[in-house]
Amino acid sequence: MQTRYLYLLKYILPITDLVMLNLVYVLSYYLTEYLGKTVSYELWQHYMVVCNLMWMFNTVIFGLYTDYGSRRLERIYRGTWRSIALHGIGFALYLLFSRDIEFSRTFLVVFYALLVGAFVLNRFLGTAFQFLLVQRFNVNKKVALIGVNPTGRRLAHYLDNQYNIDFYGYLDDGSRIYADENGNLPTRFISKMVAAALSGVKDIYVSLEPHRMSEVKTFLEVADKHCLRVKFIPDMATTLATPYTISYVGDEFPVISLRTEPLESVSNRFKKRAFDIIFSLGVIIFLMSWLYPLIAILIKLQSKGPVLFKQQRSGRNDEPFWCYKFRSMKVNNDSDKKQATKDDNRITPIGKFLRKSSLDELPQFFNVLLGNMSVVGPRPHMLSHTEEYRAIINQFMVRHFLKPGITGWAQVNGFRGETKEDGAMQKRVQHDIWYLENWTAMLEVKIVFMTVINMIKGEDNAY
Repeated sequence: MQTRYLYLLKYILPITDLVMLNLVYVLSYYLTEYLGKTVSYELWQHYMVVCNLMWMFNTVIFGLYTDYGSRRLERIYRGTWRSIALHGIGFALYLLFSRDIEFSRTFLVVFYALLVGAFVLNRFLGTAFQFLLVQRFNVNKKVALIGVNPTGRRLAHYLDNQYNIDFYGYLDDGSRIYADENGNLPTRFISKMVAAALSGVKDIYVSLEPHRMSEVKTFLEVADKHCLRVKFIPDMATTLATPYTISYVGDEFPVISLRTEPLESVSNRFKKRAFDIIFSLGVIIFLMSWLYPLIAILIKLQSKGPVLFKQQRSGRNDEPFWCYKFRSMKVNNDSDKKQATKDDNRITPIGKFLRKSSLDELPQFFNVLLGNMSVVGPRPHMLSHTEEYRAIINQFMVRHFLKPGITGWAQVNGFRGETKEDGAMQKRVQHDIWYLENWTAMLEVKIVFMTVINMIKGEDNAY
């Protein structure tokens, strides 16, 4: 919900920050000279450009000047201190590896001491100015709400916690009797809407159950007479048991989605794919380039058969693909039907080590590069197991909305390996769906770190 203040803040904040950054830089230069430490003027000019570019880059990373980042004071503060910290690390490293030894370290200390102080003052004055605008000039948008129902209560809580919104309150008493049998609003409602308009309310949010949407026209007629904008929010809390989101097809047709899927966003899919490619290339170049030959020799020495084991597994949208692993078992006829169990006599000595350490999964980084898998995602199952579980496990196929992964949220939480009972598989599916609905880039990184930690510690279910 954007006001003129928020709109202007998005442009004023970066301008004032850049001006302050450069003023502090110039002041630090002369203070350093005053302290008897010389700084080459040519180098000073060059580093000033680098300093500005680094600041702009850091603020983009932390979204300091975006609509979201500048919407709340705590986000501005958080983005500011993160940007300063990253700027200090990046700029210091840049100077450290610079071949110019004439640049003074004293300048660096003076600059960041002044910069932190300047930002503290800047943000303090900005906060004070904001409160002055709110208290004296009433820049906040005043809004009211009709609809004492679950959706209305959640909206009231949200509006009441927005610093740029002045929440007037409810205009109804929870009776839910809006229009009479003739389609007319009761006098008490009209008088409350009039009183709200006289108090400066500009927008009225109306939370209506789907079967009451026929009353929208009546609300609009009354609101238009008193210069009030009415915005309707369908209350589906009693109709739909699961959380939902509303989007639009062609800016015309509202679409209700009963499941949040962050990876339906193209930008999120791009981030995930970029991470997959970079991480996989790193593993293949720096780890598998020397480890692959050693493992291959040990596998060949202990049993006859290929180094790699390939098996068709269920991928995204239930499309089969060839999944690669280091062969950890003797060649047998049950590999496509029977899961590995504890003390399985098919497993070779080197295979036992590979499975325990999860090194048998390393060839799947080739699957990631090919686009069949992702580094993080639900683990892929044999085709026969997919057919078995889809019939008995609720929502089992939902996990196939994503590419399968080498590791996943279920695996780092202990649900990996053999599934002796349906309940264990149900919990694995629940974790996979949670990951699908709550994906973030940081969650991706967290799962990778947790996987490495679990590999070092060892896992009871890895056999």
